[in-house]
Amino acid sequence: MRCLLSLVFFTSLSVAADRPNVMFILADDLGYSDLGCYGGDIATPNLDALAKEGLRFTQFYNTARCWPTRGALMSGYYAQQIHRDELPGLGGGGRGVRQSWARLLPDYLKPAGYRNYHSGKWHIDGPVLQSGFDRSLDVRNQGNFFSSKGNALDDVPVVPPENETGYYATTATADHAIDCLKEHAANYQKSPFFHYVAFIAPHFPLHALPEDIALYRDKYLAGWEKMRQTRYQRQKYMGIVNTELSAVERDIGPPYDFPDAFEKLGPGEINRPLPWDDLTDEQRHFQATKMAIHAAMVHRMDIEIGRILQQLREMGAYENTLIFFASDNGASAEIMVRNGGHDPKAEPGSAATYLCLGPGFSNACNTPFRRHKTWVHEGGISTPLIAHWPQGIQAHGELRHTPAHVVDIVPTVLEVAGVEKPKAWQDETLPEAPGKSLVPALAKDEIIARDSLWWLHEGNRAVRVGDWKLVAAKGDPWELYDLSTDRAEAHNLAAKMPDKVKELEAIWQKQTDQFSDLAKKTLNEQPQAPATGKGKGKGKAQAKQRE
Repeated sequence: MRCLLSLVFFTSLSVAADRPNVMFILADDLGYSDLGCYGGDIATPNLDALAKEGLRFTQFYNTARCWPTRGALMSGYYAQQIHRDELPGLGGGGRGVRQSWARLLPDYLKPAGYRNYHSGKWHIDGPVLQSGFDRSLDVRNQGNFFSSKGNALDDVPVVPPENETGYYATTATADHAIDCLKEHAANYQKSPFFHYVAFIAPHFPLHALPEDIALYRDKYLAGWEKMRQTRYQRQKYMGIVNTELSAVERDIGPPYDFPDAFEKLGPGEINRPLPWDDLTDEQRHFQATKMAIHAAMVHRMDIEIGRILQQLREMGAYENTLIFFASDNGASAEIMVRNGGHDPKAEPGSAATYLCLGPGFSNACNTPFRRHKTWVHEGGISTPLIAHWPQGIQAHGELRHTPAHVVDIVPTVLEVAGVEKPKAWQDETLPEAPGKSLVPALAKDEIIARDSLWWLHEGNRAVRVGDWKLVAAKGDPWELYDLSTDRAEAHNLAAKMPDKVKELEAIWQKQTDQFSDLAKKTLNEQPQAPATGKGKGKGKAQAKQRE
């Protein structure tokens, strides 16, 4: 069957030069319902058009956090397999270093003649160009959207001009992507390309252009409950969800505690999704303003994506470029003040401010699901996935309901590129990768067969087998849900079905043990955690690590 599908896709791709280009666009901290084509109220016409002309996956998953998702996306392995997220008693995470065999996608594509480009956030270990990319803009400055200080171009630190008026990270990311595409058209038009475009938006700090904020300034004064209900009704109408709307968990706030932030942010800030009507006028205005800035960041990202798409059209590459769009995790409930602090007298969204979305509107952005970034309930791990490829995908505007995960992208891209993944790297046998090619789902709405999907992040853990999901927040008992009707995770069946809990727990533990056995082989190659001291210094070090 796979051979037949491949034949359908590649009947016109008779020579290497006709292999499809691939572009993967990744947002940062985007909620499941933020895009218009996923029920949102933010203007995203370019992404909506890709969805209308292509496919939307309704059950696509990430790892719940920035760096594990990026490692899994580019390698095709769960982050814990390659030291890029923590395993019990073994460490790993943002400082983890991949094994020598844990190559990234460009290393597999390059021998097949692909040029490889990276524009935007990196957050994977090692220099970008040593990972197989030919050009890179590494937007390392994640604390100020209005400054390029700290960024790197082709792994060389950028020297910012004295006056950076007009710089905005989202636009700069698109500018670099377009420049790469123009160079490719001029010098490498006979070669296919892979382009990884990783926007920081809408990750905190909430920084946006004034003209974009103005479009949404008073849009969210009706509150987060109204926004959730409206988005949910749109999602049901679109057929994206068939679950009830999850209950608001009033006692769930930010995943990390920074009490000093509230002194800096003032009385408008709150750390729980309280009833909107219970807030003061000052709190309602402050919260609605933050959501307006978040929306403005998403809106601007869509505009810049439109510019990239136009460049593809102008260079004649649009029809034969497989474009994916996703987010690295759900919207964030975090609240903190970093990178120079927050000036409460400055215009919200400007460089002198440091605002985070917080749990109220984060909950609404993740409609209809529970929880936020870092949790592995559906709100933390569910992302839109748009797939668009005029020359290779015949269906337009259709939904795909198969559960899928970022580890599936590597095998999918390799199959459409006609590249067979090697069995070994530098004489070292490659461990079996967990991902499955999504090529069959590009042709029709079918379920991709797999044993399970697995999660672990900061003690939050989950496993999905078929439509059964076992999930637990750190320190909490297992919860059991039937996702065929309850992706809201509203009806915990653990007490009624203890045997199913034991069955799924055994599967989760077996996979965890296998990953641990693999990680132990190269544990001595991992860097030692630096001494962080005590008190405030330790807190700052931990906060930096968690970014």
